[in-house]
Amino acid sequence: MQNQKRSQLEFVVLMAALMSIVALSIDAVLPALPKIGDYLNSVNETENQKLITTIFLGLGFGQLIFGPLSDSFGRKPMVYFGFGVFIIASIICITTRNFEMMLFGRVLQGIGLSSPRTMSTAIVRDSYSGDHMAKILSVVTMTFILVPVIAPMLGQFLLNHFGWHSIFTVNLAFGSLIIFWFWKRQPETLHEKYKKTFRLANFKSGAITFFRIKSAVIYTLLSGLVTGSFMVYLSTSQQIFQVQYQLGDLFPYIFASLAVTIGLSTFLNSAIVIRFGMWNLVHIALIVFVVNSLIFVITFWSGINPPIEVLMVFLMLQFASVAFLFGNYRALAMEPMGHIAGVGAALNGFISTVMAVPIANFIGSFIKTSVLPLFIGFFVTGIIGLILFYSVKKPIRTNYKTS
Repeated sequence: MQNQKRSQLEFVVLMAALMSIVALSIDAVLPALPKIGDYLNSVNETENQKLITTIFLGLGFGQLIFGPLSDSFGRKPMVYFGFGVFIIASIICITTRNFEMMLFGRVLQGIGLSSPRTMSTAIVRDSYSGDHMAKILSVVTMTFILVPVIAPMLGQFLLNHFGWHSIFTVNLAFGSLIIFWFWKRQPETLHEKYKKTFRLANFKSGAITFFRIKSAVIYTLLSGLVTGSFMVYLSTSQQIFQVQYQLGDLFPYIFASLAVTIGLSTFLNSAIVIRFGMWNLVHIALIVFVVNSLIFVITFWSGINPPIEVLMVFLMLQFASVAFLFGNYRALAMEPMGHIAGVGAALNGFISTVMAVPIANFIGSFIKTSVLPLFIGFFVTGIIGLILFYSVKKPIRTNYKTS
């Protein structure tokens, strides 16, 4: 029993570590955006935001490649192949002196990192089901989200002492350690009965199956909305805290405090999801998401930014609700797709991420002198989310381990 518990603990930490390579590659770069932009002669602050959104674009498209392939060749080979792409992309980012080439490198980084990100979800789905799967995904997501607690601080430290290039080098070294651990300790989880001979027709039939499952499609769209609204914050946070609020070197600590809020809320979700059910928790979190953003919009409609303490309270409430949505949306979407977990995880990740990028770019383009557009964006995506959520029947609860 003790060995089993330790094995499950290692499994959860390893899946979270795979996802954390993605988070570190995004968040450690945030403090360096102005320096990278200056070095590569970018046009303005909003252009620098693309260094964040482009990696998400790659994450979205890459999942379409690695998800279906993993249903034929297994989860582990796809993780290795994706990390190989990430190595090449990181070298491009470190060596280029051209802004457009840097954006290409970031897209390629995203494509490479989409593999460990998608495979971690598929591996969890291979191993668990129902609310137990939601619990595991929630803990994995919590660790993934907690990386931003240290990532901007690490990025700031590396930027101050070794220059921005070192951020990409350290990400690469960290990723190499995780992949070595994965190679040594994680067995293949793709069940033989689900393994398919690789044909494009398999992806087509998997995609047709996916789009016939209404709940999977709706929860995937909901994931896209919440990812998009969170991505706006990620891509504009440096601009909000360092430019609008002129808080300079305090930015990593402010960013970290909000990440802690998300992490604690995700931990709470993992602790109570089996008792209350993921659908009920999503319902409450969505209402909080909408109401909190509406109160901010009404209160600060003038566009004048509130004191930083007030903004932090609103953001903490907003992201506490986001924490309950992230893992549960994905678990709700994946629940009916055990037989097409690879294609299902790929389409879920692709659609939600590719939806999120234009949402983030559009809303982010308005965030120049005020935080108000951020909360208007939260409110609009929240209302659309509620409408979609109510269009799906409440699922029958299950809770079991499949392997």
